[in-house]
Amino acid sequence: MEQLDCLVIGAGVVGLSVSRALALAGREVFILERNPRIGEEASSRNSEVIHAGLYYPSGSLKARLCVRGRDLLYGYCEARGIAFDRMGKLVVASDEPEVPGLRQLRRQAEANGVTDVSWLEQAEVARLEPAVRCVAALHSPSTGIVDSHALMEALLADAEDNGAILAVDTPVEGGRVTGDGIVLEIGGSEPMTAACRSVVNCAGVHASQVAASLEGFPVHTLPPSYLCKGNYFSFSGTTPFSRLIYPLPDEGGLGIHLTFDLAGQARFGPDSQWVDEVDYHVDESLADLFYAAVRRYWPDIPEGSLGPGYSGIRAMVRGPGEEAADFVIQSPDAHGVPGLINLFGIESPGLTACMAIAEEVAGSFRI
Repeated sequence: MEQLDCLVIGAGVVGLSVSRALALAGREVFILERNPRIGEEASSRNSEVIHAGLYYPSGSLKARLCVRGRDLLYGYCEARGIAFDRMGKLVVASDEPEVPGLRQLRRQAEANGVTDVSWLEQAEVARLEPAVRCVAALHSPSTGIVDSHALMEALLADAEDNGAILAVDTPVEGGRVTGDGIVLEIGGSEPMTAACRSVVNCAGVHASQVAASLEGFPVHTLPPSYLCKGNYFSFSGTTPFSRLIYPLPDEGGLGIHLTFDLAGQARFGPDSQWVDEVDYHVDESLADLFYAAVRRYWPDIPEGSLGPGYSGIRAMVRGPGEEAADFVIQSPDAHGVPGLINLFGIESPGLTACMAIAEEVAGSFRI
């Protein structure tokens, strides 16, 4: 049986951030990834937006770790030469009934310590983004976009430079809790059994399944688990916008918004579909819903300009019709298993918060 110090399950952006932080702290880190490459699931199937921290309830982990993570992420990208663009965004009220919601969003941003958000009336929006139709907007200059793949490669390089080892095509198939730690049954081309002093479960949409597969883990401590699919449609041609454009948040997320990649390719999404299984197929018939949503803030979007792009699955700890839920960083205090930290519900703004989440996890191990 292999004896391991610290094992991180999942090599998405959060798992890699955690691995880097633990390796820098002197831990011997082994990273398991079930896919052939790093970041193949939620980390590469999102909007690649660095969020400012506008939306999240005061005092929540999302609010605190988004603002902290935003600052850490911009600093890290600058230091490591990772491509990003602090292009800013507008959150728009398309009609008068949406104005109170926009005002509440501004108050929430200020409560979260996001002090650079400004209120724009219709004429001011027209000067910045003439193609936008709205009655008012919030301007968030500290929102940006990042090359998520380059970010993950840099995080992995830092972890490996400090002794971490990555194994891909290597799923966790089960395990058990013992008096000395956690024993994991590890699959892949070279199956093995490993006794781990510490385990961090960063398995994303599979995190609940991984935790439940450990014999002796108290499954009653697992939060609810739901899957919310977000589809994206690509835009053919050049848009007239220089900033990200967002509607007010909807029941499943932040609404069908306009974002760009760093090459300037525009895309719209995500929508919110509650699903029972992971399926990345994008249904072309959703285009009509996307056109209708986009026309609320860009009425002149050309017909025929949207085509199926890609989709992602958000790991949620709340279901349809329920209030938005916080990140869950589940420590031994919550479940009673020494050395095990589970990360549940790491949806948006998980990419933005990744380095702050890693700080939180590494700090938990020092207690």
